[in-house]
Formats: sequence, structure tokens, C-alpha cells
Amino acid sequence: MRDKSLGTAAVFLGLWSGMALGAPRLEFNRDIRPILAENCFACHGPDSAARKADLRLDRREDAIKAGAIVPGKPDESALVERVFETAADKIMPPPKAHKVLKPAQKELLQAWVAQGAEYQLHWSFLTPPRPVVPVVVNKSWARNPVDSFLLAGMEARGLAPAPEADRHTLARRLSFDLTGLPPAPDLVSGFVADQSPDAYEKLVDKLLASSHWGEHRGRYWLDAARFADTHGIHFDNYREMWSYRDWVINAFNKNLPFDQFTIEQLAGDLLPNATLDQRVATGFNRCNITTNEGGAISEEYLVLYARDRTETTSLVWMGLTTGCAVCHDHKFDPVSTKEFYALSAFFNNTTQNAMDGNIKDTPPIMALPKADEQAAWPKLRDGITGQKQRVEERKKSGRVEFDRWLTAVKPTETRRNIPSNNLAFHAELREGQGTEVETRTNGKVAKLKLEGAAWVADKDKTRKDLQINSPGAIALPDVGDLERDKPFTVGAWVQVPRGSSFGPIVARMEKGPGHRGWDLWSENGRFGMHLVSTWPTSGIKVLTKKTFNFGEWHHVMVVYDGSSKAAGVKVFIDGASLETETVNDTLAAAPGTIRTTVPLRIGRRSESEPLNKVRLYDLRLYTVALTPGQVADLGRDGHIADILARDPAKRTAAEKDELFGWWLANQDTSSIDMARKLQDLERQEKEMLGRGTQAHVMAEKPGEAMAFVLARGEYDKRKDQVKPETPAVLPGFPQGAPRNRLGLARWLMLPEHPLTARVTVNRFWQELFGTGLVRTSGDFGVTGELPSHPELLDFLAINFRENAWDVKKFFKLLVTSAAYRQVARATPDKLEKDPANRLLARGPRFRMDAEMIRDNAIAASGLLVPKIGGPSVRPYQPEGVWEAVAMRESNTHTYRRDAGENLYRRSLYTFWKRAAPPASMDILNAPNRETCVVRRERTNTPLQALVTLNDPQFIEAARHMAEQVIVADPAQKALNLSGEALTRARLNAMSMRILSRPLGEGEQRVMASEVVALLAHYQARPVEARELVSQGDTKPAAGLPAGELATWTLVANTLFNLDETLNK
Repeated sequence: MRDKSLGTAAVFLGLWSGMALGAPRLEFNRDIRPILAENCFACHGPDSAARKADLRLDRREDAIKAGAIVPGKPDESALVERVFETAADKIMPPPKAHKVLKPAQKELLQAWVAQGAEYQLHWSFLTPPRPVVPVVVNKSWARNPVDSFLLAGMEARGLAPAPEADRHTLARRLSFDLTGLPPAPDLVSGFVADQSPDAYEKLVDKLLASSHWGEHRGRYWLDAARFADTHGIHFDNYREMWSYRDWVINAFNKNLPFDQFTIEQLAGDLLPNATLDQRVATGFNRCNITTNEGGAISEEYLVLYARDRTETTSLVWMGLTTGCAVCHDHKFDPVSTKEFYALSAFFNNTTQNAMDGNIKDTPPIMALPKADEQAAWPKLRDGITGQKQRVEERKKSGRVEFDRWLTAVKPTETRRNIPSNNLAFHAELREGQGTEVETRTNGKVAKLKLEGAAWVADKDKTRKDLQINSPGAIALPDVGDLERDKPFTVGAWVQVPRGSSFGPIVARMEKGPGHRGWDLWSENGRFGMHLVSTWPTSGIKVLTKKTFNFGEWHHVMVVYDGSSKAAGVKVFIDGASLETETVNDTLAAAPGTIRTTVPLRIGRRSESEPLNKVRLYDLRLYTVALTPGQVADLGRDGHIADILARDPAKRTAAEKDELFGWWLANQDTSSIDMARKLQDLERQEKEMLGRGTQAHVMAEKPGEAMAFVLARGEYDKRKDQVKPETPAVLPGFPQGAPRNRLGLARWLMLPEHPLTARVTVNRFWQELFGTGLVRTSGDFGVTGELPSHPELLDFLAINFRENAWDVKKFFKLLVTSAAYRQVARATPDKLEKDPANRLLARGPRFRMDAEMIRDNAIAASGLLVPKIGGPSVRPYQPEGVWEAVAMRESNTHTYRRDAGENLYRRSLYTFWKRAAPPASMDILNAPNRETCVVRRERTNTPLQALVTLNDPQFIEAARHMAEQVIVADPAQKALNLSGEALTRARLNAMSMRILSRPLGEGEQRVMASEVVALLAHYQARPVEARELVSQGDTKPAAGLPAGELATWTLVANTLFNLDETLNK
């Protein structure tokens, strides 16, 4: 919009010759602000940094104080003087601005000053007044108040509404507008035949009740939410976001009131006792692009994420371009930089990390059961909570029984679960004093002399532990002679000293370079094992991925299955099997033994490789691979026996708690039964979640939210700290509301908020009529267009709010209006007076969006799989589209097309890679979803025709359509038609599916002639016919002649490409 004032300007041309008494009153918002905003505010507006001559023209008091305006005296007003100047160094706007006021605009400014230069707050910042429904001449035409407002505009301009469209057209229009799909032929026929007075309303209600309603409304919303299936930057890897899309669809299908729809998306996680659904809804603010690029600065990207959420929320709910205030005060709207960052503070307190890790589920996330199990989920969670409470209550009531048990128990009783079979070597190492320790080798007791070792008091000074000191080592020549093809288990309780880097806990290994043998190894806080024939060409090395704190006791056991593979080595720490990193895995690649003649050593594997000051006890070597349960028993029960053997007076509080926990788990029948039930419930929970998905959600950090004003928007140039606040030009924050996203959401839905309802109903209007009442649906600010029907916009906003934000009811109001039901034909007079149909003196008609065009083809042809919800799918796409833009490391580098039903799901479910959106939709103006889009552009290019004519999806749909009419419906078969009669019957059947109407006589004649020509062509070229009908994943129907099928495929393809088909 650029000449918003010209229509009014024409009315006032020549007014300035003294302003005749009774001349029409100018309105600042309608007549003057557009001129000033377009030509003056960039230098003389809200932005203090860009302001010239310290002059503001956006505020009356400033303009008067500076002398630019002298109300009622244009001859004394510098504004009027400078716009009428001709000298290049004095005229305003100056030549370098490349803006020139038209004579009519200058006259308007002059007349306005003469009238007193009254200002108004920008129209959209004023709470909508309740308009009076206008009185019209043609009262009988109006079906509801919407029509009265529109008709008043038409009559004022000498226009009359168009007649009502025929029923075939109305059925098609309604079906596409309410479900995004073509109506089934029987639905159209039923509506045409229904002569009841409420036939139209019944059809509306039927379509509003369809589950496809939520899909269609959701598609528009996902553009605004910038929903996609990838992160968007760098690798552009997969992101598991589809549960949010399902929530949007279900919310529209349930007709969730728009205020609740808003609150749950912006702050569902902050609601008291938030449900799964409410938390999933917060995925709205997890749809922004993220990164994990090397060198990216976390602080910078956290700023960018908060900025994106601020700009998106402002655009979606308020139609404001607040992002223009990131670097400087907004040049046109009353939003300062400080206000922008105060608004961003609402989104600056999330627990989300800056880096997405290139993983599909970046925290904060929430496990989400399958849709059909979500009803059972709360009951299961309540069961787990209740069982946990019973377990805790038993811990309180069981103390007396535990104390009785403790006075009578013997340490040996706790060792019953410890495995003793195949125990090749065992050393308790618990003597606490002396120079010898007792060992058992294959059951034989022996004394082992300690060398280079000492007994050292533990930190509680309740016992003394064996510590291996460099350069000494304990050597056992007859222990640990293991082989690569035999299983074994080795381990002990171990404390690795602080400051250690790496070394063996226990080893039987030769010196380098070959390092034949094996060891239990510690390296930089990780535990693992070597099994070596010749290093590194024939050996295994594995380490735990997790690191452990130095100076703490851990039960470390390694289980080997004799496979000569790294996968056969399992490392257990404190009873749990840990994920390991395979450093080397070449033992199976070459023959050779790991046996060696060197002795088993504790704390070193050769003189030059010690692990100084390592402490250990309960060293065990089994010649079998113990089970995970046996390993857990070893660590737990052996440790408990060790505590029981100690003087009760010297037991620490922590050790007493360990004993109590062991008693509850192993001796107390009540606790054991409770734990078993809890374990079963938690198993059910784990299985249920395993069948579900992960949802990206919002989560708030503790403490008060805040942000910093950033100089020029640069993350590292902080200025003032600001708390969460909304722009001063808008209503105040609700009293008592929290200063977080929940408070912000409630503020947006205040009855007095001037923008939320207007902006929302304007976009709904845009979805039905092609253009909003405010054409610039993403800009309700000063530079946006004025509403074509301001009173109607206010009426609709108030109606929507007062009807409990009921979305379905609002759409029903619009589609049952007479204006919506008009035929879309234009007359020369209407084209001249209203070429863009802004007055709506004819029905809406515009090209369908990309998704609707594809969905129409697969639905009309019978290929559509109408399944609702679920993960994204990958239908047909040209080869190489992803590869051309993707990094090789990306998991979305290569497009792997789906097969079967996933090829025929609605376009809403198509996988959306931000760096390369679905190619056919991209060509038809679909956005890339990197940022919020509330209004798609519509262009017409040759590439679009190439898509609908040649894309395999459309060819396959045309062929499937051909099969439907050739195989025929029962009615055709019963008539036993042939020749031209059969051709015409097929053409009408096809037309009813694609155009929702029968063909006219002339159309049938033209198309029948085309059928004859095509049939002759393909019967003479059977190879060409077979190539055509073989397109797509589905196979041609058996028994149909290829020439005939190819003919009707091209006929269907022709109908799919008609202007009437591509428009609604």
C-alpha cells in the first residue's frame, strides 16, 4: 500500500481556498497519518536515533512546539510551507529521500492544518468501539450483520451485490474453505437435491464437524508458528516436532476457545497442574530455528531465540512488527528499543540450551504416550505416585523391626546371593593391618606377602584400606592366566586417587611394544579393559563413556564373553551396565593368544606403568561371564557384609542408611512386595512411553525473568537491564498477573486489548476471502493499510470475543453470510470500480495454496489416506533437492522417499526441511518456515504449471482418477453405455469428482473430441501409453488396455489443470 490517501484526496482537491463552511471533516488516521508515515516519520518520527532537526511529527504537542504546525493557520505552519516549497534545499521530503508528495496529498495536509490539525491515536491501538449495524437500502439481501456492513460500502459506491452462486459451486467452495478438500460427489448431489430451508446450514455444520476441519485450520496456523521438521541452521538435522502439529489439529477439531488456545501455547507449562496436552501446546515456542554450529556463541543465540519468540508472538497476536525496534526505536510505531527488550524478557527465562546438539530431541522435552494411551496415562501416573507414597511410609514404620534385625544378624547372612561357583581367585583385602593378606585361588587358601603396599585410614577413620604405593606391586604368578576365547569376569571395589591420569587397577600384561595380556584399566575418570595379542593390530580397548569422581569408592566389574570382540566386553559400575566407547577392536581380525608368562599385578602392569595410591578390596576373578544380576549382588551384598562386620559403634550415618536400605530391599517382605508393585507400574510407564514420542516443550528457570537492552541489537553490548513489560501504548498488565509467559498470555486476551481479536478475525477473514479486511495482515501498525471496512472489523472482533472466542461459530457466521455465497463473476462496472474486490460485490475467487492443490488431486482421485496425525511423511520429490543444500554429516542430507500409504497422506504431514522445503509446494509459494508467516504471496509462473502437469504425484492421481471412471460406478454399468454416451458419462463422473459439477454440453463436446484424438494417439503408441500409466508407486489396474487408460489419464490431467480447478 502506498497511495492510501488518494481516494480521499480526490474528494478534497481544491478545498484550500479558505475552506468553505461545512466542508467534510478530515480524520487523522484515515487521511493524514498515511501521508506522514510514508513520507515523514522515518526522519521525524518515534526513532530518536534517526530523528532530524529534533522534530517529531508523530505527536501533536511536539509538532506544535517546534512550529511545524500552527493549528488553524496553515500559512504560519512550517509543515505546509515546506511541502509546497520548490527549492531543492528547502522542499520536504528532501530529494535525497526519493519521496515526492502528490498535489492531492499536499492539499490534504493544508486542509487538515486549517481544520485545527487534530491528531488521533493510531486506530489499531484504540479498543474497538461497538459499531452500530448500518441501515441499508437492500435489506432483503442481508442474511446477517456482516452483509449489512458490506452492503453499506457497496451502496455508497453505487454497486450492488452479485447473485448467489449455484449449489454445486457453493458445495465446492464450502468444502475447500472448511476442510481444504474437495467434496465427495454424493455430498454435492445430496446438497443439490435437498430443498429444505436449512440445507445450506446443515452442510456447513457437517463440514465443521469433520476431522479435516482441524487439519485445514491447522495448516494456516503452522505457517504462523514456523513449524518444520528440522532445526534450520548448519546441519539442519531432524527435530521431532510432530506432536505439536497434532496438538494444533486436535485443538481446532475440539473447538478449543481461542483464548485457551493462546494461553496453552504461550504458557501451558505454567498453568497449575498442567496436563500433557497443555505442555505439548508450548511447542509453539520451540518451533524456532536453532543451531549447533561450531564456533557459535551460546549467549548470542539465546538472544536470537528470545528475539524470534518476541517477534513471532507480536506478529501472530498483535500484527505488530516489533522486530523493527531491535536496533533502534521503531521508526513508525510507538515501540521503543527498551520496550522491545522488556517484551523479550518474557521469553528470556527458558531452560533451553543455545546449542541443539544436532539431535532430534533437544531439552526441555517431555515423553508423550501414543494418542490412544493418553487417557490411561494419568491413572498410571497416579498409581506410581500412590505406590511411592506407600514405600516412603514403610520406610518410616519399619525402623523398629530393622533395629531388632540388626542386633541379631550375622555378616555371613548377607552373602547368600554372592556367586561362588567358578570363582578362580578372591582376596578380601580387609585385614586392616599386618604384612600379609589371605587369598583363595580355586578354593585353596594362601597367604600373600604385601610389597609396596600399606594400610591407610579412610576419611571417616573407621577402617583401614589397602593402598598400592609406587614403585611396589603385589604379584601373583599363578592367577589370571586367561585366553581370548574363554569368558571371564574380573573386578573389585576401587578408589582411584585424585590427580591420576591413567593406569591399571589389576593386570596380567607384558611390557610394550606388544603389550600381550589383559588388564582392568582406569583412564581420566573412566574405567575399561584391554585384551591384547599384539597392540594395536590385534587387541581390544573399551572405556566407559561416563566419567567418575576421583577419590570415591566404586564397585568396578568387567564381564567378557570370549567373543574376541569389543561388543563382548561389558563394564559394570556400582551394579549398572554402562555405555562404552570402543577405542580399538582388532582382536578378532588376527590369530594369536593373549596368554603370557608375566604374573598378575595389582596397581601396575609393568615397572613403568603404575597406578600410584590406588585403593581396593574384594578383588575377584571368575572364569565365567556373570549375569548382570550376579554382578549387582556382588557389589551390594558384599559391601553390606563388610559394613556388618565392622564394630557397630564405628559405623557412619551413611553406612547405617545403607544397611536400612538393604534390609528393606532384601529382608522386609512388606517393602519387597511394595517395591515389586512399583517396579511393575514403572515398567508399564516405560513401555507406554517407549511406544510414544518426545514433545519439545517450554520450561521456565527459577527466579525472575529479565533481559538487557542491547546496543544495535548486538548480544555483547548490554545497556540497561529490564524486567518483563508490555508496550506503554497498549493496555496495562493485568493486576496480580505473574510477570512471565502466563501473565503475557492473559494480557493478550484482555477484553480491552485492541489488537488480539482484530488481528485474529482479520486472518480468519483472509483465509476465506483471500485478503483480510486489513490487507497487510502482518502489519496493523502505522505503515499497515487501513481496514477496507473498519466498523465491520470492529464488529467481528467484538463478536468473536463476546462469543467466548468460539472459532467454529465465527467461521459459521462468515460462511452463512450472503456476501460469502455470491457468485464470483465480475461485471465491467465492478472491475472498474473495485478491481481487487475489496468491497466484496462479488464472491471470493483466488488460487488455492500449494497443499490444497495437491490434496485436491489425491483426494478427488481416491488416493488420499485420510489418517489424522502422526509423524511426517516423505512423498514424491525430485532427486537431489536435499543433497544440493545439505552438509554430508546431516541426517537430512539424502531424501529417502516413503512408500505405500505415506505417499498419499495430506500435504500437511509432508516432511518440512527448512533448508529445502517440499519442492512442489515451494514453487506454489509455500514459505520455508524459517520465520513466522501470516500471509502467503500468490504468484503465477510457468514452473507451477510444470508441477501440476508433470509431477509424478499429479500424473499418478490422474491415472487413478481414470481407473475410477473406467472401472465405473454401478450406475454407469447398469445403463450398459457404450460409444459417445459412455464417454460423456465418464467425463461427467470425472468432472463431478474434480469440479463438483457436471460438464456443460459444449464442454462435453470438446472433451469427447479430445478423447477420440488421444485414444487414436495412444493406440498407435503402446510403449508411450505404458510409460505414462506406469508413473507412481501404485500399479495400474489389471486388465485395462494401456491405450485407453493413458487416454483417460490425460483427460483427468487436463481437468486437474483447469483454472477452475486450481482456484476456489
